[in-house]
Amino acid sequence: MKVLFVVPPLAGHINPTVAVAAELAARGHQVAWTGPAEVLPRLLPADAQLFPSGDRPGPRGYGALHTHWRDLRGVAALRFLWSEALIPLAHTMIPGVEAAVDSYAPDVLVVDQQALAGAVVAERRGLPWATSATTSAEFTRPFAGFPKVADWVMDQLAGLLADCGSPPGWDPRFSDRLVLVFSTLELVGEYASHPGHFAFVGPALSPRPSDGSAFPWQRLDPLRRRVLVSLGTLNGEAGGRFYAAVLQAAEQLADRAQLILAAPSDAVGEVPGHVLHQERVPQLPLLPHLDAVVSHGGHNTVCESLAYGLPLVVAPIRDDQPIVAEQVTAAGAGLRVRFGRPRAAELHDAIAAVLDNPAHRGAARRIQASFAAAGGAAAAADRLEKLL
Repeated sequence: MKVLFVVPPLAGHINPTVAVAAELAARGHQVAWTGPAEVLPRLLPADAQLFPSGDRPGPRGYGALHTHWRDLRGVAALRFLWSEALIPLAHTMIPGVEAAVDSYAPDVLVVDQQALAGAVVAERRGLPWATSATTSAEFTRPFAGFPKVADWVMDQLAGLLADCGSPPGWDPRFSDRLVLVFSTLELVGEYASHPGHFAFVGPALSPRPSDGSAFPWQRLDPLRRRVLVSLGTLNGEAGGRFYAAVLQAAEQLADRAQLILAAPSDAVGEVPGHVLHQERVPQLPLLPHLDAVVSHGGHNTVCESLAYGLPLVVAPIRDDQPIVAEQVTAAGAGLRVRFGRPRAAELHDAIAAVLDNPAHRGAARRIQASFAAAGGAAAAADRLEKLL
């Protein structure tokens, strides 16, 4: 079987496909990716086969989009995501995805929910395709209380299909044959019944290029509990006020907890010696050495933490992050704090609670067990093999 993964230029959307691809390759299948070559090479294995699609040359590159997006919140962020990122990305990716299909001749496409071009091309060519759902927010009726927002999103999708000459009446975010959801109902919650072709396989984890980065392992304190603070790969520059509150909370926790802060140096300023600060950390190798995680609520970071049974303090910023934070708190696996108006006392109390209250760790371990039972990359590969 030849599998083509169609992905956007986002680490959290690419990482699970790397794990699934490795499992497929170990079974003798061929794998390749298509997406923006501006971003993908540093996130894929060194020997990955990549067919470029969707590159945005000049001043409107992905870096410029990120700079604008990181300052937005709420509905403004959602509108920007669709009108300035996802819909234009679909249009720019379609020619490259078409060329990848011609050159690679895949048997099946695995299409990220935000790489809409993959679904359009698969339907146009009559190829079987599966959805790669790297966030579970879409499965929790995210716009139930905002029908006008839901209608606006559907209008964006309808406009895309019309512009591409695709027939109306279908949703390129969801395959009608297989939707791989990299979570479980223990975390997502029983919001509604799901069709049988929705496969909740849990996180798909595998080593990634950044895991080999240097890290001062000898500085991990064996006498204190260890807490990672990370706002993910896209939000670090916007976290200045949040980091300042984190460092104040760290002062109060210094005698019992060591904070490992992953953040840009220019957003943090001076860091006391009892805090281990790094620009980047090898997150997956580090998680087994931790007791809790403070996160922005990115789906990958949350699921990776829970895969190791770690409770969370979640400070959501935008997009799906408030929904993921609600999933964490509803499951009992952590607490939510404010990102926009952070207070050191609130952060201190939340971190202390997830470290000291066994209920949070117990809930995290319950979700960890559900992830293990779901099967991860192996379960995703099983379902893909059955598509043909």
